[in-house]
Order: sequence, then C-alpha cells, then structure tokens
Amino acid sequence: MAIGEVDFFKIDDLLSDEEKLTRAAVRRFVESELRPIIADCFEEGHFPTDLIPKLAELGVFGANLPEEYGCAGMNNVAYGLIMQELEAGDSGLRSFVSVQGALSMYPIYQFGSEEQKRRWLPGMAGGKFIGCFGLTEPNFGSNPAGMVTRAARVKDGWLLNGAKAWITNGSIADIAVVWAKTEDDEIRGFIVENGTAGFSTRDVKHKLSLRASVTSELAFQDCLVPEGNILPGSGGLNSPLMCLTQARYGIAWGAVGAARSCYETAVEYSKERVQFGRPIAGFN
Repeated sequence: MAIGEVDFFKIDDLLSDEEKLTRAAVRRFVESELRPIIADCFEEGHFPTDLIPKLAELGVFGANLPEEYGCAGMNNVAYGLIMQELEAGDSGLRSFVSVQGALSMYPIYQFGSEEQKRRWLPGMAGGKFIGCFGLTEPNFGSNPAGMVTRAARVKDGWLLNGAKAWITNGSIADIAVVWAKTEDDEIRGFIVENGTAGFSTRDVKHKLSLRASVTSELAFQDCLVPEGNILPGSGGLNSPLMCLTQARYGIAWGAVGAARSCYETAVEYSKERVQFGRPIAGFN
C-alpha cells in the first residue's frame, strides 16, 4: 500500500516535507533490506548485524540528538516516524535502534561529561559502537527502585556487583549503560565497557517473540569501573526513568507501525484469497 492510503485521520497533512522524506527513506530501507531476510532471521533467532552500517548511514541512531555529536539532529516527529517504519518491518529491529539511541546514547548525552560525549556518541551514531541499557533485574523488572546491583567506591573507581536481565543488545554491545545503587543508596549510571574483568553476558534463547533481537543477561562480579566511566550528571531514580521516557516515546510510534503492518497484511491476504476464488478462513 502507498504511504497515506490508510491515513484515516489525515496525519500526513500535519507532516513537513522533511519528515515525509525521512519516513520514505526508512520505508524504502525496510522494504529492500529487511523484508527479504526477516522471516529467516525470526526463525533462526538471529539478529542481522550486517544491517548496522546501513542503518548508521540512514542516520537513525540517536536521530534526535545534536549534530555536533555526529547525530542527525532531527526533530522528535521525524524520529518517531523512523521508529514507526522500522517496527512495521520487525519489532526486533526497532528495539535494537531504540536501545542504541534512546537508552544508550541518550543517557551519555544527558548525564555524561563532555569527554564521554565526544568519545562515544559519534562512534555510536556511526554504528561503530553498540550500546545496551542495564536497568531491569531478575527480581525487579517493573520496580527498578528495588534494584540490588551495587556500586562500591574503591581506590581506582567503582566495584560493581549484581545482575541485569532481559537486556536488548546485551552480548553484542561494546558498552553497557548500567544503573546501580551506591553505598548511600543513590542510583548512579556507569559506562561498562565490553571486556572489563568481572563483566559477563549470557543470551536468552528460544524466545517466542522478538526473535530477531538479541536479549541477554548481564552479570557483574567485582567488576571494576574506572572513575572516568561514571555518568557525572546521573543521580536518583529519575535519571534512568528519563531514559525510559525517551524510549517509550519511540515505542509508541513503533506500535502504530506494527498495527499498520498487521492491517496491510490482512488486507493483502484478503485480496489474494478473493482474486483466486479461495474462501477466507473463518468465512467459508
């Protein structure tokens, strides 16, 4: 179906030309690069990592963050349209991009030092570094205030101990933005680099959904994080919740894309059955 064909509420009339061009570019990408392979990726439980450089070229990683850090500097509507089109192709792909931008790049931009921003954000926008977001824990998924992961200050930085669960991009990430409680029960954010001693990951297998997405557990056992890797502007539960707000904005747009894809698929299926004189299931 053409863009706008099912635009019952005339939403297109509210979009700028630039926003429409952004949507069209991402939709072309989904149709040409993702749809031919996504069924196999779903069946195999495999994330198509070869698409990462192409997604970076589109400018979708941290798309609504400033250009001075190598990002596209788009407005939030254009960013939402990107999420909508990606999820119309596959929820796992949208999840990957959301985590990269809203949950990994955003906290570094919002709470990081200028040095941290310059070090990580351009490479993440270019797909050279992949990030993940370590907040959810095995026993505290919907209640992050109850997290048990701890960060103790030591001579050379911070010592992390604990675990995170259901982490998108976990085992393929170069850095993890991890949230932990300090000794005075304050929640702080830390950049934990892949390969750091005491940091390990394990993938969740045999999922029933989001199969073309990497989902992992993160474990920290006396994991030493340098002082320069704490997010200096973070503090309290409000910090990770701000990141979740960023992500949920894109997820809401993505849900619209998924619904549109379901509608279009059902319509095309019905047309095909009628064309070939086959009864539609449930109506024969």
